[in-house]
Amino acid sequence: MATPSKISPTTLAKLAKLGIHHRADLLLHLPLRYEDETHLTPIANAQPGMTVQVQGVVTHSEVMFRPRRSLVCRLMEGHEELTLRFLNFYPSQQKQLAVGKQIRAIGEVRMGYFGLEMVHPKCRAADDDTPLQQSLTPIYPTTAGLAQPVLRKLINNALESIPLTDTLPAPLLKKLKLADFGDSLRLLHNPEADVSATELEAHNHAAWRRIKFDELLAQQLSMRVHHRERSKRIAPALPPHAKLTAALLKKLPFKLTGAQLKVWQEIAHDLALAHPMQRLLLGDVGSGKTIVAALAALQAIENGYQVAFMAPTEILAEQHYLKLSEWLVPLGITPVWLSGSLKKKDKVAAAERIATGDTLLAIGTHALFQASVEFNKLGLVIVDEQHKFGVQQRLSLRNKGDEPHQLMMSATPIPRTLAMSYYADLDVSTIDELPPGRTPIVTKLVSDARRDEVFERVRAACLAGRQAYWVCPLIEESDALEVELQNAIETHQQLTEALPELNVGLAHGRLPPAEKAAVMAAFKAGELHLLVATTVIEVGVDVPNASLMVIDHAERMGLAQLHQLRGRVGRGAAESMCVLLFMQPLSELARERLKVIYENTDGFVIAQQDLQLRGPGELLGARQSGVAMLRFADLTEDEDLLEQARLTADELLRDAPDVARAHLQRWMANKHDFLQV
Repeated sequence: MATPSKISPTTLAKLAKLGIHHRADLLLHLPLRYEDETHLTPIANAQPGMTVQVQGVVTHSEVMFRPRRSLVCRLMEGHEELTLRFLNFYPSQQKQLAVGKQIRAIGEVRMGYFGLEMVHPKCRAADDDTPLQQSLTPIYPTTAGLAQPVLRKLINNALESIPLTDTLPAPLLKKLKLADFGDSLRLLHNPEADVSATELEAHNHAAWRRIKFDELLAQQLSMRVHHRERSKRIAPALPPHAKLTAALLKKLPFKLTGAQLKVWQEIAHDLALAHPMQRLLLGDVGSGKTIVAALAALQAIENGYQVAFMAPTEILAEQHYLKLSEWLVPLGITPVWLSGSLKKKDKVAAAERIATGDTLLAIGTHALFQASVEFNKLGLVIVDEQHKFGVQQRLSLRNKGDEPHQLMMSATPIPRTLAMSYYADLDVSTIDELPPGRTPIVTKLVSDARRDEVFERVRAACLAGRQAYWVCPLIEESDALEVELQNAIETHQQLTEALPELNVGLAHGRLPPAEKAAVMAAFKAGELHLLVATTVIEVGVDVPNASLMVIDHAERMGLAQLHQLRGRVGRGAAESMCVLLFMQPLSELARERLKVIYENTDGFVIAQQDLQLRGPGELLGARQSGVAMLRFADLTEDEDLLEQARLTADELLRDAPDVARAHLQRWMANKHDFLQV
């Protein structure tokens, strides 16, 4: 940070923790809330739940030891009294609050043991002549050891010394009905007394709308620039020859849906171009993304190029390997399998086949990223469940070719606002139609108190010739895997004893790969009636005869995961059911989630609800993958601003590139881009 020498290295280090590295960063470090020190409230008018500023004389000050050590003072104004209570205090505070001192205190009023009280109010010496603040007092996000007065002083210095010229022309602001940038910042940092603190804190004020629009516009401009840069890069042109692809389509026992054909044509068109495709393929659970990916792989292979097909878990990657082998081996394409659990000699052999070009299709997990794996002529990278990989992982696989095409797939449907915002640099294809012959899945909510009834339902379904899953809960503790594993083992034992006439299998993440594969194969072959599993079966398992799923402790799981799990049944013609077994009492959030999953089967509707309940960071996996999120705009509230920003970004890049550059410089200078894929 280019700062005056009076800012100590210690303070600079604390500012860096807040993401403040340059003086201009201080301008956009905006308040979380405000305290109103612009007027006094008579103690007689103070009511529980109100945050107010009062003034009076300390009439009593005492350190009490019951129920715990605390400093208790009584503040008197006329005949009215208010108690001030401090659980942590210093000798200097005792001095400040000695009997006879006149002070102002600001805090939330509540009903306590001594009547109306404030706990840990902010206090300062004051008399009748002490002037009131002229503006609301901003309270900023901070870190340990960095006091609010220090932050306020630094921010006010930046406001006075850095030009707040507007990056956007006045006619555009008038057209969009947006406030001036400088005026907006000054108001947010130092709002006048007549500005509503409630409106500011709800981010509804016109000043907030301007800041949120600018942030969204910077994001959209950044995405468009990424998109343009990609179109300048050179990638191998992979035109359709319609030999292998036509042969596969002819051999399939089903016809592609209209939605599958549409997205396949979009992908085929992109692959034929001489710049890298970066397309996101969205499709609900069971919509048939894998066959589209197989056709894309064949188009690359027809042109003599290799394909890397990657999935986040071994069980999903192996499902893809088995399915693609079933389709492609008859066409003369033998995929190679590469995962972290392979024996060293098998890994070496697989890597050698990839490096020499002996195989044109490599399927695996993150093992495909390893430096020891070199591709001979990589033309296409396919990444399933792309949001479960970090940005650097995806980039490292792309870098294994000169400039391969990329197809990313997700079974977590993305709400329109998320696609417009975080995937604006990608081309998005959506399979919005399920294959025919699928029967709707009936969802039941059942309390754990009725567990025995659920056992009987499982018995009846399996004895009628169907199969069932019993999914054990996700545990969010430090020893999560151990607890989850133990839970699965105990549940397997319980079900085996309760249902002796059924063959009950067990699958979990700690099983050796060969054993896990054997269990899954036995279930798929119908040798097991019931499969007890952890959430390893969340994606990728396709057993049409399985028509019943029980999700134990469903209240512990997120909406996307519940929807993914439920999609493991309903893959055949038989009526299917998903039982959500929950424990009481339910939290408000758990109750909301279960209500949404019970009432909806459309993945896009569920994803929209998930966005509102959890926010975009969790839905996209961005918390784990290091993607920077929006700081000010809220995609569930600001869709109108996002639409304006999207249209304005196109307009500026086309007609006013200098304006676009200046806006990006303000928001992106010395920062990582909002998103890299």
